[in-house]
Amino acid sequence: MPDFDYLVIGAGLYGAVFAHEATKHNKKCLVIDRRAHAGGNVWCDNKAGINVHAYGAHIFHTNDKHLWEYVNSFVEFNRYTNSPLANYKGELYNLPFNMNTFYQLWKVKTPAEAQEKIQQQIADLNITHPQNLEEQAISLVGKDVYEKLIKGYTEKQWGRDARELPAFIIKRLPVRFTYDNNYFNDKYQGIPIGGYNKLTEGLLKGIEVRLNTDFFKEREALSKLAKNIVFTGQLDEFFGFRFGHLEYRSLRFEHETHDIPNYQGNAVVNYTERNVPYTRIIEHKHFEFGQQPQTVITREYSTEWKPGDEPYYPVNDDKNMQLLKQYQQLAEAEENVIFGGRLAEYRYYDMHQVIASALAKTKKLFTE
Repeated sequence: MPDFDYLVIGAGLYGAVFAHEATKHNKKCLVIDRRAHAGGNVWCDNKAGINVHAYGAHIFHTNDKHLWEYVNSFVEFNRYTNSPLANYKGELYNLPFNMNTFYQLWKVKTPAEAQEKIQQQIADLNITHPQNLEEQAISLVGKDVYEKLIKGYTEKQWGRDARELPAFIIKRLPVRFTYDNNYFNDKYQGIPIGGYNKLTEGLLKGIEVRLNTDFFKEREALSKLAKNIVFTGQLDEFFGFRFGHLEYRSLRFEHETHDIPNYQGNAVVNYTERNVPYTRIIEHKHFEFGQQPQTVITREYSTEWKPGDEPYYPVNDDKNMQLLKQYQQLAEAEENVIFGGRLAEYRYYDMHQVIASALAKTKKLFTE
């Protein structure tokens, strides 16, 4: 008989939440991960006493009180509010686009003045049904905001001209006519006090975890250890890339420690010029209001993905979505395998959405 009820492949948020909930229902889980640490992309590396978000900034936010209470049951979250800045040729602007941004651009002071300015900039363009990201963005915020704060950043992020990108990408962009620099509208927002590793450790407490373990190098032996598999890796890899590779955008990070207490005065500063190679600089101590004598910054670069690179953002164009359907048909035919998380579902997930998805799956399996 197999030793475990579930072999959970991937110790990121989906895998950790699934294993935790399954264990609560007296299921025996083995969690494996090919990396040297648990936590997936929310893992923090401690440098100079600072919790460094090693795979990019992660800010937890949700409107779901149950989810907020759930994560806080493992580690207390602080009151951090995401209020990034944009640097365009040395000029600083508040994000998301709000009355502070519009005042910095045009010296307008009322919502009516800001809306009038935007209407003036789009009046002669006749954009009724935006066909691409550029048209969608200009129709929302006008030419000035688009040229200074959207165009270059977005083209760096996706490695494509804005006119080649679909309009729906920019619809997530918050625009408000109040003096409010809070990027998210969600009721609950914060960072775990002591870093995300405390959340992962809480979820995986008492569960066997094997790191530096590549499922695909020991597939047959590992599969025999459990009655069921929970797979959170790349969907196409599970099936040996049978139909080809699903495409992603990837990221590259350059971490620097500086012997000063404060580098940029804010956790996140976006660099929106096309010719600045990185998309943003993250100063990690500000996520936890750190007072350390040193500081750690990370320059984040968006890169074209190739097989073997770390996959971050799925490229949800028509070609990849057709390919996804083929892999989903294979997944549906798999017995005793659950596919969950951003890679296995090939979709962009915020942290609260990943956790909610894993909770919904375990509720259906164990309580309904």
